[in-house]
Order: sequence, then C-alpha cells, then structure tokens
Amino acid sequence: MAGANIPGPLGAGNNQPEVDAGTLPRTATPLPGPAAAPVPAPAAQQNDAEIEALDLADTARKAAYALKAAHPTVRFTSGRRNKADQARAMAGNVVKNRQWIVETYKDGPLRKRCQDWVDEHADQTTKEQIAAGLLSVFDAATDAELGAFSKHLSGEAFDVQPVDEGAADIKKTIRGLAGLDKFLDMEGGLVRWHAQF
Repeated sequence: MAGANIPGPLGAGNNQPEVDAGTLPRTATPLPGPAAAPVPAPAAQQNDAEIEALDLADTARKAAYALKAAHPTVRFTSGRRNKADQARAMAGNVVKNRQWIVETYKDGPLRKRCQDWVDEHADQTTKEQIAAGLLSVFDAATDAELGAFSKHLSGEAFDVQPVDEGAADIKKTIRGLAGLDKFLDMEGGLVRWHAQF
C-alpha cells in the first residue's frame, strides 16, 4: 500500500485525541506531595532604649536584658562612662563621704592618686570641684590604669536603682547573671547596686 498515510503516536502531529470538555479540570491543581509548611517571619529584634543607651559591652548588655526580662520594673542608672562621666559619678559620692574612693575601689595606683587628690584638696567640697579634680587625675592615667580601675569605663558594668519592694528577688537574679564578676549592693557605706562583668 504505497502512499498510505500511517498515523504516528497518539498526541503527535495531527493525531490529537478528542477530549470531552467535561473531563478538563476547572482550576489548576497543585502537584502531588506533602503540603509545604508556612515559613514563619523572623522575630523582630526587640531593643530596649534604656538598655541600649547604656552603651554596654556584649556580656553586660545581655545581662541587662536578662535582668529586665525577669524584673521589668528595674531601672538602670549607669552603664559605660567616659572619664568625665566617671569623675562626676565618683564626685557625687565623695561629697557624702571623703573616704568613699578607698572604701569602694580595689587598691591600685590610680585609686591612690584619686584619694590623694581628695585628701590634698580638702577645700574642694562641691561635686563640680571634685569632679574636675578627679578628671585631671584620669586625664593623666594610662588606658591600662583606667581599665583596671573601673569596669564602667569599658562598658562592662551597670548600676541599678536600689528598691525596697522585691529587692531580694532582684539581687538574687543579678547574682545569677551569666558572666557576672562582682555584685555590690553597698559602696563605701552608701547603698548602690553595681554589677560588673
């Protein structure tokens, strides 16, 4: 049968099957298989403006967040300080107790020079005068001396406003903070809550 037209495979060329319109899907169907779980949106980073303003080093910053998570009413009074801030903070305490420096800081050359300045300037009694004098001592100190003197200068310490209500629980939480090096609730006879890392 020369010249006979032999059809090719079904669906090829002009050999298309007739499909009844009633058998066609009305909407596209998903491919078979397990349904994909929705991907949750990443949690937004929650920053606390009060803690961020303390400008703390990483370990102290994490500890501040942990403390505030456990005790939301906690108020921070100090974090990283520059030399002038440190001098002002100390001066406020020296006004109340002229021996506060030796009663608070670890023995060392910078502590001695600060206390010597206070002892040698008994006529300087205002917070501003004492702060200026202590700043002059800090300005003459080396970075190593400053770093060994106060963890506030490196951002590795924060102070918390002392409270009466819930004080025992807050202190217990502070003492359990990761990386804590020292916690003081009295400094030189004055009530101060100081945590350093």
